[in-house]
Amino acid sequence: MVRVRASLSQLPAYVPGRKLPGAIVLASNESPHGLLPGVAGTLAEAAGGVSRYPDLDATDLVQALAAHHEVDPERIAVGAGSSEVCGQLLHTVVSPADEVVFGWRSFEAYPILTAVAGGTAVKVPLREHTLDLDAMAKAITDRTRLVFVCNPNNPTSTALGERELLDFADRVPRDVLIVVDEAYREYADPSLVPDALALLGDRPNVVVLRTFSKAYGLAGLRVGYCIAQPGLVSQVRKTQVPFSVSALAQRAAVLALGEGAEVARRAALTVAERDRVTRRLRELGHDVPDSHSNFVWLPLADDSADFAAHCLDGRVVVRPFLGEGVRVTIGLPEENDALLALATAWRG
Repeated sequence: MVRVRASLSQLPAYVPGRKLPGAIVLASNESPHGLLPGVAGTLAEAAGGVSRYPDLDATDLVQALAAHHEVDPERIAVGAGSSEVCGQLLHTVVSPADEVVFGWRSFEAYPILTAVAGGTAVKVPLREHTLDLDAMAKAITDRTRLVFVCNPNNPTSTALGERELLDFADRVPRDVLIVVDEAYREYADPSLVPDALALLGDRPNVVVLRTFSKAYGLAGLRVGYCIAQPGLVSQVRKTQVPFSVSALAQRAAVLALGEGAEVARRAALTVAERDRVTRRLRELGHDVPDSHSNFVWLPLADDSADFAAHCLDGRVVVRPFLGEGVRVTIGLPEENDALLALATAWRG
């Protein structure tokens, strides 16, 4: 039998949101609004070139992102979704026996990607569903190479403010990479949740992650990117799987980036529905934290599996984290109404 790495025997598989034909799927934090108009209109044309390899350097996309964020193109690295970019960053700075610190629970891929890179995950418990930056700073040792800060946090939907992030960044040693994962940035109130690029982007040990999978509606095409200092980015680019971002994905992302007004309009619709769902769930007695994302968190603890099963019986798919809570993506109004009807009927 072929020998495989011993560490893989303890590695959990990533668990995606469940797909069920004919059901309402509120489990994967996708946009419910479909493709942006400018993207939908050109996909068929762009698909005609997929028999050829894509641009390895994603030149047009990098240039468009640089113009969008008003940074030098040498500060941007792309990947097949922000999850691949997380892996690229880990492979750039983490060696065997190095540590990676993050709050828990947070993005499910962090411990998996850390283990694949050969590092050791250091999970720091949340405080009231929010990243505990004080505890995370104390968890940093001379073996720590990278810290993930998911803001807003997935799956608990909570977010950190400007002062908290600044104080944390000041406490982290300069040779430890801080990765601020802003996958849900477009759904956050900028008066409450700072833009990490504007706040910390000039620091050599800070990387900001973004994605086209959420508000930009391109989850199935897999495009993510990071913004950091050029010296680091040049190394991160070396760790990308060659041609991982397809030509179709590159083209769609450039077009989506140009539809900022429509992205903002759709995000506002989701935020309004998020607030409506939150109010009703609280009326039903659920201790739902304030959400800054396109989903809400129900801290149901041991009732999480039962609630998810109840929803599934009603043909609504949600995302349970057993023993902790349930994450519910905000969908279209009628989809959210179905979820709320099930929540009203449920007796935990």
